[in-house]
Formats: sequence, C-alpha cells, structure tokens
Amino acid sequence: MSKIHVTTTVNGDTVEFLADPRETLLDCLRDRLGLTGSKEGCGTGDCGACSVMLDGRLVSSCLVLGVEAEGKTVDTIEGMASGDDLHPLQRKFIEHAALQCGFCTPGILVAAKALLDQNPDPSESEVRYWLAGNLCRCTGYDKIVNAVMDAAAEMRGAA
Repeated sequence: MSKIHVTTTVNGDTVEFLADPRETLLDCLRDRLGLTGSKEGCGTGDCGACSVMLDGRLVSSCLVLGVEAEGKTVDTIEGMASGDDLHPLQRKFIEHAALQCGFCTPGILVAAKALLDQNPDPSESEVRYWLAGNLCRCTGYDKIVNAVMDAAAEMRGAA
C-alpha cells in the first residue's frame, strides 16, 4: 500500500511525513517524527497514555489515523515546556511526587493541561472526572490530583 504525504503542525512547527493509511497518529509521532513522549499502553483508547491534543481536542492518538492529522494542529507532551522552563503542571508533578514509573505521566499531563485550558479553576471532583480516562498502575491518584489543583492555583495567580 502506498504511503500518504501528511503536512501538519506539531507543537507549533510545520512538519511533513509519509504515513501508511492504516498507521496510527501515535505511531507516526513516535516512528516518523521521533516524538516518543506519548506512549502506547493499551492500543484501544482505554488508558490515556497516548493522549495528545488534535485541533484543540483531547484524543487518544492510538485511535486516530496519522493521515487524519493532515492540515491540523497536534500538541504533544514535548511541546508543553518552554525550552528549559517547565510548564507549571510539570513542576507541580515533580514537587508533589505525582509520578512513579512515569509511563502514564505524559498523557496525564496533556489531559490535565487540556482541563486547565478549559477550566482554570476546577474542583477536585472535576479534576478526578476529567482524568478518569488516564490510568496509572503505580500511584493512588491523590498526588496527581493535588499536583493539578496546585498548578491550577498557581496559574490563576499568575494570570
């Protein structure tokens, strides 16, 4: 099967790659563009490890075809920090020890940022509900929720 030329914007940069029509966006990000932050945990959209933003919408990149990114904007964990300056969510995850093995962390961070972009002052229940699609086998989620709440408070104070 012939490959399809895809032009898209990833983390603010225009990129091009050739994708097999059956290849997932996750595989294209990792194998074609070298962006290995997003992980494949389940391949069925149940774990959230591959979460990215596609045209401003949170998606499981294992469920999106790479060719569907044509002409769209993709934001991944690699675009979250600004150079050496970590995003407040990233800093708070470190401060609150909200990660252990780190496999799920990129997807949770992308999902948490999507939440805070829409709702800068979420309740704890809203954070837990929003992150319900992200599974972590190492932590009890309390540190993750606390980190998101602390980052939200800091980001509101900075605004």
